[in-house]
Amino acid sequence: MPQHDATRLKAASKYLVVLAGLLVFIGWILNTPPGLLGKADAIGYAVCHRIDARSFHIGSRQLPLCARCSGMYLGAVLGLAYQMVFARNGSLKYGYHKRSGIPHWSVIIPLVLFVLAFGIDGTNSYLYLIKETYPGAFTRIPNLYMPNNTLRLLTGSGMGLGIAAMLLPAFNQTMWKDADTQRTSAGERRAFPHLKSFAPLLGLTLLLDLLVLTENPIVLYPAVFIGVGGVLVLLTMVYSMVWVMIMQQENYFTRFSQLWLALAAGLTIAMLQISAIDALRFWLTGTWGGFPLG
Repeated sequence: MPQHDATRLKAASKYLVVLAGLLVFIGWILNTPPGLLGKADAIGYAVCHRIDARSFHIGSRQLPLCARCSGMYLGAVLGLAYQMVFARNGSLKYGYHKRSGIPHWSVIIPLVLFVLAFGIDGTNSYLYLIKETYPGAFTRIPNLYMPNNTLRLLTGSGMGLGIAAMLLPAFNQTMWKDADTQRTSAGERRAFPHLKSFAPLLGLTLLLDLLVLTENPIVLYPAVFIGVGGVLVLLTMVYSMVWVMIMQQENYFTRFSQLWLALAAGLTIAMLQISAIDALRFWLTGTWGGFPLG
């Protein structure tokens, strides 16, 4: 493709992305439940089963995400924020480094255990749901234990930390021209170079989970919007990387201000996915609530 044609296409893509983003966002706003909590419900609706008994509540109102998804997205947001703000040179010093190395093996081991716990608890919980919904089904397969929202929240949070620990290095590797991959005596630059750098994040996550378990509205209202915001953040990061690879701009950017088009494209695609799932699920179920059982 001639250089001037490529330049024109790049310039046109800015307007197309903005226009598409506005159209998708307006369409979603007009066709989802009213109010901030209604919009939060619509985001949760696209990624979560939203079964009432498996969710926390503010009074009698169900949260947009179930206990497991709440834990996962809260853990992911906390993990991303911790890496971007505090995880510098393996200490708690303030500052953002574009670290692109995967965590040290001493951190990967607990992350793998968290993923296993997520899978085991999820499978056990799903088995219990099937037995509860369809009496007589899978009677010969025993449950390991009685599932509960506390375990769903805790295992979801562990999964969220794993997502954050892998997603941000991948994002840095894809986006930044000056991604921090310089070799040191300790190996490749990592957001979590050792378990000691990861331990404070574990403590913060446990504290956050304990606060959520109080089901105090003062805690749950912010948690609602942080959680559904986490859905948008994760999807936007993933689709921004896809956009950059399609546009052949890997390792092109040096400043956050240069990322606006890639992030706008990622958010637009994320909202398009949410809108499509919302529409399909509502067409199939006829309700903005949890999946009908029985």
